[in-house]
Amino acid sequence: MSDNTIKTAPQTQAPGLLDKLFAISERGSNVRQELLAGLTTFLAMVYSVIVVPSMLGAAGFDQGSVFIATCLVAAFGSLLMGFWANLPMAIGCAISLTAFTAFSLVLGQGISIPVALGAVFLMGVAFTAITVTGLRQWILTHLPMGIAHGTGIGIGLFLLLIATNSAGLIIKNPGNGLPIEFGDFTSLSVIMSIIGLAAILGLEKRRVPGGILLVIITISVIGLIFDPNVKFHGFFAMPEISGDTSLVGTMDIMGAMNPIILPSVLALVMTAVFDATGTIRALAGQANLLDKEGNIINGGKALTSDSVSSVVSGFVGGAPAAVYIESAAGTAAGGKTGLTAVVVGVLFLLLLFISPISYLVPAYATAPALMYVGLLMLSNVTKLDFDDSIDALSGLVCAVFIVLTANIVTGIMLGFVCLVCGRVFAGEWRKINFGIVALTLALVAFYAGGWAI
Repeated sequence: MSDNTIKTAPQTQAPGLLDKLFAISERGSNVRQELLAGLTTFLAMVYSVIVVPSMLGAAGFDQGSVFIATCLVAAFGSLLMGFWANLPMAIGCAISLTAFTAFSLVLGQGISIPVALGAVFLMGVAFTAITVTGLRQWILTHLPMGIAHGTGIGIGLFLLLIATNSAGLIIKNPGNGLPIEFGDFTSLSVIMSIIGLAAILGLEKRRVPGGILLVIITISVIGLIFDPNVKFHGFFAMPEISGDTSLVGTMDIMGAMNPIILPSVLALVMTAVFDATGTIRALAGQANLLDKEGNIINGGKALTSDSVSSVVSGFVGGAPAAVYIESAAGTAAGGKTGLTAVVVGVLFLLLLFISPISYLVPAYATAPALMYVGLLMLSNVTKLDFDDSIDALSGLVCAVFIVLTANIVTGIMLGFVCLVCGRVFAGEWRKINFGIVALTLALVAFYAGGWAI
């Protein structure tokens, strides 16, 4: 993404301790901008505390316990990312992996909840081992530039699909023809989404500080006034950490090591490796947090933060964790340092005591921010080198199939296949190195074996 796409804060000196801890001034930001970015990211991903408990609740998990676990995982992961990796990326229970845990592991295979949590814990341990041994960094190093940029484009398209669907702009087509269609143009959610996106475009053009956050708050207030589904439930609610329904420490690790369960653990690990790694790379690129060699600043620490978070998630009773795509809302709002992630982590801790507030932010309030970020990420297309058409078009294959299949790993796999096969058919096999071939074979085997989520 070009430097003039994301606004840069004035080079004002941040308070000494914070500036030293997070290198705020060095990265061209300021404390106010980081705080606003953190709040923006939090509001963009707070829906997870409703969606994750609902999905796992359908599989028999106690929803109150899952709510607590979801907050704890987001708090732990985001604080770790902020203080240790110093990157503006928030971590939470991954929605796709939550669905797999609930509907495939528990409901589909009929395994118990403790064994499912044991599988999440083992996945986190294996994920961390892959990270600390350098394998994930090796994957990043051998990610062709076309596919790296294509992943960013695809995630942008994916964000647009997620946001428009959540707001009712795009809905499932109940009849024949294409699977989706335009929603009800006269509905409040659609009107607010469109006006909100237009407002963000204008406010960001004028470089209004906190413009994205201002739009989210304004639409939430309008929803509270005119939308009967947005109700005030109070401010405070004490969390129930202990009790018979608590999921903390209930995972059955030995049960998860059953040969019947291990393929599911492998599926979780493989999906997380390519999904989360691709997301981190795309977010770092969008926030201009890459070094001269194109590597993520503090990339090793960033990769370890999300993998360790999955270990914690298995222990507290949640779903596998990953960096949230919605972090892009915060980086678009100017977040450049770990202070953004720390703000997210602190807010999720507070949410344990003010959970009713989460119901005051409807999906159509955050949809404009996510659509705006998705549009920004499409500018990665300008980074594709069309002089090397195979690399560039393989990147576009990756991008298009991320959104068509609603799966980041599937897009990456098809991009690699097209790149390798395209090189062979073009007689450019000398441009293929061992790393690219190994990754391609691993991804193809993963899908051919039926392990893909």
